[in-house]
Amino acid sequence: MRVMVALGGNALLRRGEAMTAENQRRNVRIAAQALAPIGRAHQLIIAHGNGPQVGLLALQGDAYKSVETYPLDVLGAETEGMIGYMIEQELGNILPFEQPFATILSMVEVDPKDPAFANPTKPIGPVYTKEEADRVAAEKGWRMAPDGGGYRRVVASPLPRRLFQMRPIRWLLDKGCIVICAGGGGIPTMYRDDGKLYGVEAVIDKDRASALVARELLVDLFIMATDTDAVYVDWGTPKAKAISRISPDAILALEFAAGSMRPKVEAAAEFAQKTGKIAAIGALSDLSKIAEGKAGTMVTDAADKIEYYS
Repeated sequence: MRVMVALGGNALLRRGEAMTAENQRRNVRIAAQALAPIGRAHQLIIAHGNGPQVGLLALQGDAYKSVETYPLDVLGAETEGMIGYMIEQELGNILPFEQPFATILSMVEVDPKDPAFANPTKPIGPVYTKEEADRVAAEKGWRMAPDGGGYRRVVASPLPRRLFQMRPIRWLLDKGCIVICAGGGGIPTMYRDDGKLYGVEAVIDKDRASALVARELLVDLFIMATDTDAVYVDWGTPKAKAISRISPDAILALEFAAGSMRPKVEAAAEFAQKTGKIAAIGALSDLSKIAEGKAGTMVTDAADKIEYYS
């Protein structure tokens, strides 16, 4: 079976933790323990988030005034390499020595006419006062938005259209390689009027990019690993219930917060609708059970009603 696992940001850096290399290494080691049984039994593709890591690099770049902060596409490429290195090493310390790995720096095309560019919503980088935000926006042409008690830069989150490295990914999978790709949603790129490909100051949703890759690779099971054991209705209330199986149309009809579970739900539904295969959302620690259909929320056309865990 071909399985794609998209690791949520909590797999690399837990909420409230200092963004140190040691903390990230420890969390990747925990993730590797959960991924290893999938890697032993199935053909495995791994994607991951990179929001905190890109944010840290942006903060570090802002603190060094002698050089202009690197653009987001370059920071995305840097974090793909760093996180891929850690995943390869920690998984390699568990799986047999003969198991090959490859981290693919993944360029993802976006549409320059995507409406997201007219309405940037993704915060990135340091927090500014109102005066600082106005000055930096004027100097760099950035969009700023309120964030807590201050202001932060916001960038667009356009939809992914294609990942350019699909052919080498397929070649590697055919050779038995565990492939790490589409990190952080991939490196955002677009074609301009001169017909050449350029990097873009944007952030691509990791779950949507992972779903795109999963469809292209014809995976049998697409898992989004997060910090909850399933998708819940009435989350945060005494009536909360965990969904075990649900159809794409039914899950899209439910209400979820736009910045949390909603992107995962939409990515799962789109994958299931377009492939007829199963998309699952659940806890990282339950990966093996999810692969067996015994944990998490399964989004599938085969579900004729919403089923809940008892």
